[in-house]
Amino acid sequence: MRTSPFGRLMTAMVTPMTPDGELDPAGAKAVVEHLIGTGHDGIVVNGTTGESATLTSSESIEMVEWVCAAAADRAAVVAGVGSNDTRHAVEMAKLAAAAGADGLLLVSPYYNKPTQAGVLAHCRAVADATDLPVLLYDIPGRTGIPFTTETLIALAEHPQIVGVKDAKGDLWAASQVMAATDLLWFSGADEVNLAHLAQGATGVVSVVGHVAGRRYAEMLAAVDAGDLPTARRIHLALIPLVEALMNTSQGGIMAKAALKELGIIEHATVRLPYVEGPPADLEKLRAALAQTDLA
Repeated sequence: MRTSPFGRLMTAMVTPMTPDGELDPAGAKAVVEHLIGTGHDGIVVNGTTGESATLTSSESIEMVEWVCAAAADRAAVVAGVGSNDTRHAVEMAKLAAAAGADGLLLVSPYYNKPTQAGVLAHCRAVADATDLPVLLYDIPGRTGIPFTTETLIALAEHPQIVGVKDAKGDLWAASQVMAATDLLWFSGADEVNLAHLAQGATGVVSVVGHVAGRRYAEMLAAVDAGDLPTARRIHLALIPLVEALMNTSQGGIMAKAALKELGIIEHATVRLPYVEGPPADLEKLRAALAQTDLA
């Protein structure tokens, strides 16, 4: 397995906020310390879970600066720079590089629904903007446009495009791309972390990793050792937590609630159109944390 410039155990970090909806630098530092302390060697900032769609460009770069300063070279920092405007994505890539990011997360251009030729041109333009490694983010359920197998194989020829965060959930397509390229592969959906790792993925970009980092580190180590029974036991033990965070309301909402429950952040504030979950969601989360010995 090639060395990953992004790390192998990554979490798409929440963006902590104060009760009035402003960014919380102290909360960001606390989350970074928590993630590194629970085995993470990579942190994704300004991803979906970080509510990137509601952050201004300046706020996004502030988050990169704060996370880089807090990580202090103890974990790679990967900055989300995706946009449906290629010029804006190029600008954000340059600003993130200047802010100290170690890599870039690039989602397919959403809403516009370009052709695959447009997706290719968009990604190449962003990858050309800096010398940082690029992790493509394939999540058509949100963007409306997938990276096709053919497009990923073509993008793998670009020297800066070195990996894929796969939240598409097509394990066979993932196998085909991994067989045809040297792209590093990362599970982008906690429900299928084990499946991706078992077929050769490099690592994970998790949401549940906010509270189960050590467990996922153990899963990675077990798969590396060829100990699939242990990896399977971890996978099964985490089902209640994955259900609570990923299949209750929305991952970012529930990850913040979980971090507040564990005393990592003071507030679970989210920005509209997200709203904090009702008491029933919180009870489900508390039960899952207790069931997995994380409460």
